[in-house]
Amino acid sequence: MSLGEVALLLLAGGGAGAVNAVAGGGSLLSFPALLAVGYAPVTANVTNSISVLPGYAGGSLAYRDELRGQRERVLRLGATAAAGGAVGAIVLLTTPGSAFDAIVPFLVAGSSLLLLIQPRLERRLSSRADETGRGGAAHIAQFVAGVYGGYFGAGLGIILLAVHGLLVGGDLQRLNALKGVLSLLVGLAAAVVFVVAGPIAWGAAALVAAAAFAGGHLGVGLARRLSADALRWGVAAVGIAAAIVLFVT
Repeated sequence: MSLGEVALLLLAGGGAGAVNAVAGGGSLLSFPALLAVGYAPVTANVTNSISVLPGYAGGSLAYRDELRGQRERVLRLGATAAAGGAVGAIVLLTTPGSAFDAIVPFLVAGSSLLLLIQPRLERRLSSRADETGRGGAAHIAQFVAGVYGGYFGAGLGIILLAVHGLLVGGDLQRLNALKGVLSLLVGLAAAVVFVVAGPIAWGAAALVAAAAFAGGHLGVGLARRLSADALRWGVAAVGIAAAIVLFVT
């Protein structure tokens, strides 16, 4: 691997970690970088899934204040998230991906638009929101999002933030912190499957992972400085951009 390729992977990893901490969609930086240095799509996807985990960990560590009091949410929804992540990884490794790939842009774009109208919908659905994470609808949505995250993952944070805003409810910064932990659990479950059966480029994974951890920790500082509306619009903008990239690639 050349110095230029190393620099590209470090830059993409740092950017992915920061974007995932602020909004989600960071894989749209790191995944193309892995393709650019010559890895096959499936290898790049699996390697990317392993690589971004430290970014989620760094973001969750920096968000520890916002995570206080969310233990029950994390425990209840975390098991569902991990189950979905494992299933998604198995789907990736055992089935053709063309059909699922075709709906990924629609999922990301739809979730971004959902997030924009979340305040209005939340007022209508507030009686259904369950801040403990016990609600059946929240678990179904979390499992589906986990399957998506285990399969591909780009935009997972956007999907989770929109779903949690509608079905769990609460302050957007606290939901952003919850999103990071659950994204980490989805990724860890998928990683177990990938380590056993997936093609992983460990050298590239180490470079992206180190940069992603630093980027994830720093990205939380930016997220905290944004108002709820600014964060919501920022997340939606990243999601729409991600959808456009996925539509044309």
